[in-house]
Amino acid sequence: MGRKQESEVSSTDIDMTPMIDMTFQLITFFMFVMNFSEAEQDDRIQLPSSQLAKPVEGAMESPITLQLTNKGSIVYAGEEVAVADIGAYLEREKTVMLESGKEPNAATVIVRADGRSKTGEVQKIIQTCQEKGFERFALRAQYDEGQ
Repeated sequence: MGRKQESEVSSTDIDMTPMIDMTFQLITFFMFVMNFSEAEQDDRIQLPSSQLAKPVEGAMESPITLQLTNKGSIVYAGEEVAVADIGAYLEREKTVMLESGKEPNAATVIVRADGRSKTGEVQKIIQTCQEKGFERFALRAQYDEGQ
């Protein structure tokens, strides 16, 4: 009695739906957990060290980040702008805020100045912001634990 050889290879179907579902859940999780405040940082800026620097106590409403380089230019939205020209960009920010029903004084201007930049330049930036109606400011420094 001879045995018949099976020439067919059995195939198995794998249901990929749970794997795809889990992948999308992980992507969603990491998008919520991601720290977007670091996205506004630029490697050209070396913050000064301070023992008084404290971590941010939560998210700010309508933050505007201005980063002053040691050359005296401002990095705004990834673009280098002269300190004298930042007023036009702030005017656009103000217009967008007013059109969306918010007042400019509700926004927080975050100033990240390089430790080697001139103090007078930071003062010019703050003065220009105040002229455009922005009143809240946050100066950034790197926390130094000291000895």
